[in-house]
Amino acid sequence: MTRDNPVIGVTMDQEPGGSDQYSAFPWYALRANYMSAIIGADGVPVAIPHAPCMAGAFLDRLDGLVVTGGAFDIDPVLYGDKTLHPTTQLKPARTRSELALIEAARARGMPILGICGGMQLLAAVLGGSLYQDIMEAIPNALPHEQPNPRDEAGHIVMIEPGTRLSTIVGRSSMAVNSSHHQAVRDPGQAIIAARAEDGVIEAIEDGEATFCLGVQWHPEFLIDAGDKAIFAAFVSACRDWRARVGVVGNGAANAVKHEG
Repeated sequence: MTRDNPVIGVTMDQEPGGSDQYSAFPWYALRANYMSAIIGADGVPVAIPHAPCMAGAFLDRLDGLVVTGGAFDIDPVLYGDKTLHPTTQLKPARTRSELALIEAARARGMPILGICGGMQLLAAVLGGSLYQDIMEAIPNALPHEQPNPRDEAGHIVMIEPGTRLSTIVGRSSMAVNSSHHQAVRDPGQAIIAARAEDGVIEAIEDGEATFCLGVQWHPEFLIDAGDKAIFAAFVSACRDWRARVGVVGNGAANAVKHEG
């Protein structure tokens, strides 16, 4: 690692705390393999707290953004659905923070990788919508909440030819894990980059962005060779963005550089 390695912000989950939890007070959570996958691709990961008003200040010091998944759902109001399905569970503070980060990153042209719930929020930002419950909306769907461990593949995804994801992976399919009960219904202005064998959308990308990719599975488990390729391509895009905009990566060095 050198000072030239891109610095990548990673969003965290949050729990309210309690006597039976890690802490009696509110605490953040992030699985270690999100970080190790970025490190393995020569990126420098840093965790981002929930503070929507500071989204711009955070991104001023970063070269890329990873929006992670979690055991919660996107507020359907964000995609024009006024009805809350009984299975939909919200974390408003987290969603507000991630929404502010995505919008600020897109305004900068900064590379974005959305994972699972991060892909779903990205779809909403791009004008799309979600199924609030896959099994209700698609009766013959695969078990997208796979019964086997999450570090194993749950099903195959078919990658759309001509997409950025196809170029990154170099194959027409991948074996992926699956841990979601909601799915993208309409990608909005995004391009569909992959589908499961039952037709459920599994990846989207913004064709107008330098790098803006969302995947429904969890590539940080590195189950398929394509997962490693996704992180490598993302970190490479962050490095290119860093070189293009002249970001040094920390506040003090950045100040010195722009003083001339």
